[in-house]
Amino acid sequence: MIEKHIVLEDIDPVVLYGANNSHLQIIKALYPKLRIVARDNVMRVLGDEEQMAVFEENIEKIRLHVLKYNSINDEDILDIIKGKKTKDDTAKDVVVYNISGKPIKSRSENQQKLIDAYDKNDMIFAIGPAGTGKTYLSIALAVKALKEKTAKKIILSRPAVEAGEKLGFLPGDMKEKIDPYLQPLYDSLEDMIPAVKLQDMMEKHVIQIAPLAFMRGRTLSDAVVILDEAQNTTSAQIRMFLTRMGWNTKMIITGDLTQIDLPHGTLSGLREAVGILKGVEGISFINMNEKDIVRHKLVTRIVHAYENADKLHNGKSPNHNKAENSEEIQVPEKVSDK
Repeated sequence: MIEKHIVLEDIDPVVLYGANNSHLQIIKALYPKLRIVARDNVMRVLGDEEQMAVFEENIEKIRLHVLKYNSINDEDILDIIKGKKTKDDTAKDVVVYNISGKPIKSRSENQQKLIDAYDKNDMIFAIGPAGTGKTYLSIALAVKALKEKTAKKIILSRPAVEAGEKLGFLPGDMKEKIDPYLQPLYDSLEDMIPAVKLQDMMEKHVIQIAPLAFMRGRTLSDAVVILDEAQNTTSAQIRMFLTRMGWNTKMIITGDLTQIDLPHGTLSGLREAVGILKGVEGISFINMNEKDIVRHKLVTRIVHAYENADKLHNGKSPNHNKAENSEEIQVPEKVSDK
């Protein structure tokens, strides 16, 4: 007789144990010769050495299933122990699964282009209107890299620019002052990573969320780095950000050139970068449009209405920042392979 303590790392043990320990009871029934006691994320197992080895192997498979899909059911447990593939394992083209176990995958041609570009290039610019899934899909790709251990950390950043409003003095410490700007990034992460695990990752700096100004002086290696709302960067800011790239790092820059909130007369760094970096090997540009919008159907209609209004202004947006360029910059569709 031997005793072992098995630590369930990187997952929420409640998902594995099931509601009212229902999954745990099934596992115990399948291994009647073992005495299994679970508390928090540790399973204490006592029994025969040979059956213990089989149990450890299957529990690791179950843990990996929960890590990948954020869910498991009775049928999955039985399939894993029998050496069969689960229904989730046979699903195709899934990036990751959200905390409810629903698959996150491309929902349009250009979203799939973003996924494909991520596999082929180290830097991707995803540019398009609101609701096209630029940020959400980018964060999903980053979470996948973290789970598959192809990256050691996720770094998410945004320029702290007010969206046409003067918010004035914000009370609180530094974190409380900048969190409102970063909330959309938190929202996406909370949809993909269980709350307790997300908090732990942030405390250990495995996931870092910070305003763009905090990137200066850093070298970002072994990471997936996402710059969101890049249309609100200045020329100097985006240049600083792009040159933070270290070894084994992927960068995704997202933005919407129709929603620039910079002060009057300030050129958008994203607009300038697209023109300068076009054709550089290893950089891919994905141009998204109203066909990629996955929000409420009214969002598509709103974007379309504003595009029509822009055409009435000789192809220029009423946004004052567009006056900085005599011509619209066309985002190249071609993905350049490394």
